[in-house]
Amino acid sequence: MTAEPVALAGPTAAQGRWEAWRSSAALFRTADVLAALIAASLPWSTTAPSIFVGFWLLAVTPTIDWRDYARRIAEPALALPFAFLLLALLGMLWSDGAWTDRLHAIKPGAKLVLIPPLLYHFSRSERGFQVCLAFLASCALLAVYSWIVLLDPDWKLTATASAGVPVKNYIDQSQEFTLCALALALPALSFWRGRSVIATTACVALILLFVTNMVFVASARTALLCIAVLLGLFAWRHLSRRAALLLLAGAIAASALAWATSPYLRQRITDVAVEYQHGREDISRASAAQRLTYWRKALHAFAEAPLVGHGTGSIKRQFERAATNESGLDAEIVANPHNQTLHAAVQWGLLGVVLLYAMWIAHLRLFTGDGLAAWIGLVVVAQNIASSLLNSHLIDFHEGWIYVLGVGVAGGMVMKAKAGRLRCLLAPLVADFAGDDVAEQLPGLPVEAHQLHLLDRKIIVR
Repeated sequence: MTAEPVALAGPTAAQGRWEAWRSSAALFRTADVLAALIAASLPWSTTAPSIFVGFWLLAVTPTIDWRDYARRIAEPALALPFAFLLLALLGMLWSDGAWTDRLHAIKPGAKLVLIPPLLYHFSRSERGFQVCLAFLASCALLAVYSWIVLLDPDWKLTATASAGVPVKNYIDQSQEFTLCALALALPALSFWRGRSVIATTACVALILLFVTNMVFVASARTALLCIAVLLGLFAWRHLSRRAALLLLAGAIAASALAWATSPYLRQRITDVAVEYQHGREDISRASAAQRLTYWRKALHAFAEAPLVGHGTGSIKRQFERAATNESGLDAEIVANPHNQTLHAAVQWGLLGVVLLYAMWIAHLRLFTGDGLAAWIGLVVVAQNIASSLLNSHLIDFHEGWIYVLGVGVAGGMVMKAKAGRLRCLLAPLVADFAGDDVAEQLPGLPVEAHQLHLLDRKIIVR
């Protein structure tokens, strides 16, 4: 009769050790550190973030309460990235592209399914802002280093096509600097209103570091569009009408000063007309003409299969068909139409476009509240939407990972803040029915699992 408890003692003890380990602070801290390393390495590398993502998944998976996670996954912000990947997988079945193209087209969108676990983890973590600071510090270091390689190109870490770009390319660098500069706008305003001179000066100095780099060193014209959109968004969300007019006047004056003092910026903007006029004769200078040609071909392909598209990985095949008996730009074959909406429309038709915008809207709705985390997330999503008018930035490696990490970390912080406010609202109710001793325990419980039932004048919190 005594053998059975002895036999059960081993598994029970092992289960207890497993539960203690998976809920340990050290494992949570490890996941947070790895997320910070992903953010810090993203401006500099493509390999390092991928490695850190793998380690992050290994660290965060044991910490997940799968029942709670399964309940949360029904929320649109978490569910729609999975739906987007599912559509891409199903789209392989009716695609007319080569199988290598179909499989290759799955990979860029697959990273979107990292958004739900990031949201879940950082809704429980205390270190979301540290991840944001890691990205900011890394971008600031890159901005300083960018000036160095502009003056001495021998300091470049890799062979890049642009002066002042030490790694990757000027498009990625501009997107990073735009994100950091506009994300810093709210803390700069908050510190200024709080009369914190040192903190305000530090924020403004960082903003100027990023902006002057884009004006005088390297910038993408897409980033200039994003700056205009995000400044308008900042004025709408955080400024009075008078302050918004002052911001507009300041932006016009700063633009005029940049135009007058930066030959580089003038050339970048005036080249648009040159590229459009002469792009068909010289493809090497055809950026603007290329986009217009890509969009025209993509719209024609979409019109042929408007409901469910041509299938995953079919873009290249559609451009091959359109290039038959053509020359110059019309004969160019690409797998990316440089527009995120058209990228979805050609492959998955209206179904893909609706799902794409549903996901964007769901993520925008995460960040409709106040606070720095909400502003960071709003900047990330709005920048991706704006830049995706001229590029396919949701599925591009660098900009796509900025979106995944930004929405996941900032969204998790927003969810955590909302949970904290809900606890504060619930605490008086709990105290009235169950007493102060139960109410005092409420802040330590996961608010997502709060299900309040009145039973014999008691509240069951689970």
